[in-house]
Amino acid sequence: MAEQHRARETTLDILDEVFGGSPVVDFTVRLWDGTVWPADRGISPAFTLVLDHPGALRQMLLPPSELNLGESYIYGDYDVIGDLIVAFPLVDHFEQLDLGLGDKLGLAWKLRSLPKERPSQDGRQAATMGGTTHSRGRDQQAISYHYDVSSDFYALWLDRNMVYSCGYFYDVDEDIHTAQERKLDYICRKLRLEPGERLLDVGCGWGVIRDQGRHIR
Repeated sequence: MAEQHRARETTLDILDEVFGGSPVVDFTVRLWDGTVWPADRGISPAFTLVLDHPGALRQMLLPPSELNLGESYIYGDYDVIGDLIVAFPLVDHFEQLDLGLGDKLGLAWKLRSLPKERPSQDGRQAATMGGTTHSRGRDQQAISYHYDVSSDFYALWLDRNMVYSCGYFYDVDEDIHTAQERKLDYICRKLRLEPGERLLDVGCGWGVIRDQGRHIR
C-alpha cells in the first residue's frame, strides 16, 4: 500500500508539472485507484485520460516519443475515454515542454521512481530480437515476427476478401466489405479495364485480383 501511495503522489506531481499548463484544459486524468486529476475543475471534460496501473506514466513518457506513447496505448498502460481527437494536442504539448536542464532531470527522476514493470498480460508480447540494428538478420526477425501469422489474425480487421490497402467509404454507416468493393470498382473504372483484363492490388502484403467482376485472392 505504501508503494501504491508513493506512486499515486508522484504521478499527481508529474501531471501538475507536465500538463498543468496545457492549452487543452477540458480534460481530466483518472488514476488506477480512482483518484481524479484535477480533483475539481468545474467543467464537463471532453475526454478522460485513464492511467491503468502505477507505472503508466513511466511507460508513456520515458523516453518521450510518439512511438512510445503509441506502444504504451497498445499495451494497455492508458486509455482515453471521450473525444480522442481532442486528446491529440497533449502529445504536442509534452514534446514542446520548455524545461531547463534541472527540471528535465527532476522530471526524469520522478518518472524513473515509478514502478518499472507492466502488469502481466496474456497473448502475444513484444518481439525480442538480436543482432545489429537494421542488419539483414535482425530485420528478417522483425519481418517474420510481424507478418508470419495466420490468416485468422488478418480476418479480425480486414474485409472478407482480405484486401490490405485502404477502402472507399461513402458514409460512416458502411461496413468494410462495401468500402473495399467500391474501392476496387473505382480503380478498375479509372483504369478503364476491359473484359479479360486484370488488376493486382498489392497494398502491403496482400493482393486481390479483379477479374470480370470477381475477386480472386
